Parts: sequence; C-alpha cells; structure tokens
Amino acid sequence: MSDDQTIDHDSWNYSPAKLPRQSKIKLGRIHGVLPFTGVRNPGFRSSSSHRVWMTYRTIANDFQPKCGIAESAAEAAVAHELLLSPLLYDLQFQPLKVYLRPGDRKGPSYTHDLLATFVDGRRTLIFVRNSDSLQKPRTRRDIEAIQAATPPSAADSMIIVDAGRYSRQRRENLFRLHEAIQTPDQEIDDIVLWTACNHRSLWLMRDLFPLLDLPRKTVFKSCYRLIACGALRANLDHVIAEWSRVEVAS
Repeated sequence: MSDDQTIDHDSWNYSPAKLPRQSKIKLGRIHGVLPFTGVRNPGFRSSSSHRVWMTYRTIANDFQPKCGIAESAAEAAVAHELLLSPLLYDLQFQPLKVYLRPGDRKGPSYTHDLLATFVDGRRTLIFVRNSDSLQKPRTRRDIEAIQAATPPSAADSMIIVDAGRYSRQRRENLFRLHEAIQTPDQEIDDIVLWTACNHRSLWLMRDLFPLLDLPRKTVFKSCYRLIACGALRANLDHVIAEWSRVEVAS
C-alpha cells in the first residue's frame, strides 16, 4: 500500500486501526513457578481485550506459585476474588475444552474460563461474559449448548458471572488484596484488628494510625489483609486508601 492510500487513524478516522493478528505469547520456564496448565493459551496480543498473566497459590499446589492466564480483566478479577476465599482448594484457568456437536471434534468448540475446586470437594465451572452479551438470546443459546456438551464428570455445577459486576476500581482492589495476602503477618493483623474492634469512633482507615506504635505502611498493609479475609469491610468500588471508610465485620 502506498503512502497516499494509508488511512490516518489520528486525524479523522477515530476507530481503532485494524492490525494484523500477532502470535501468542508463550512463557518459558520460570524458576520456582509452576507452568500454565490450561488446555488453551489465551495469551495472544489484542487491541480490544485485556489479557492478564498472574501467579497464584492454592492448597492443591502446597502454596507454590503457579502461572495463570486470564482472557479478560473481568476473568482475572473473578480469579482474584476466588483466591481470597479460605474455602478454595484449587483454581484452574482454561481447564476444559468441549465440542458443541457430539462426536465432531472439528466443529465448533468452547474452552471453559475457570474451574474452582473447594475444600469440601465441590467443583464449579465459571463462565464470564459482559453484561450486554448476556442479554442476547444467542448468548443464552450458546450457554445451553455449552452446558449440554460439558460432561457431568467435569464439575458439579456451572455458574454464569456478569463481568459488569466488576467495575474498574473493584478489579484493581481485588488485585491489590490478592497481592497483600502474599505476605501474611498474623501477629500484626491480630493487633490491628483488636485495635479496630476496640476503637468505638473508627470511621476512616487513617483513624487507626495514631493508635498503633507501628509504621503507617505496616498498618496499611495489614488493613488490606484484613479486608481480604473479611475481618474488615470497605467499599471495593472505591479506591481503598487511608481516607477510605472501613468498619469491623459483624
């Protein structure tokens, strides 16, 4: 294509430029990190979707870090929320591929987003989709076809998650809460929680700072861990900072 035929996407054509599809990003071995084990690598480059690479720990892997790849920011947020639960035993990304036409392995197929296994043995497949898509009859038909094609032995149930429930700030907060619990300190958390429970006029996170003979950053990180485990409550759709409203969970 000559220069005079090139469409300028900066001066007048404001739609995203259509770029050639790039190859998938393949991670090599990472020392001390278990590799990604999904049946499909969703990590190709995209100008419209936010792929997320992350490491996470579960009981199933003796809390050794493992690599996970989420196909969207909302899918990653769902994963972060699950990883905050003490009831979670294992989490798998892209765990299972099903063929929508029985016996036709060359026809249309679908790869499930997440598979959560809980400590009581329950296994749940998770389907994440944006709000607009979930309102469409075609999507509902697709979900029915996926459920019919998924063998009963794959999981005990399948749930549909509306990505619209996860605002941008909630996604950010879930990411930070998950990061916070990677460096536990039970002794500090017990002290901070005891102080919060006995401070009758507690309103903002910063109200705890003058009550504790600890560095502010230590109290701040502890509050994040306490929010992550549900001991403190905060609005996850707002920025969680020292001016945030916090309260002790009843």
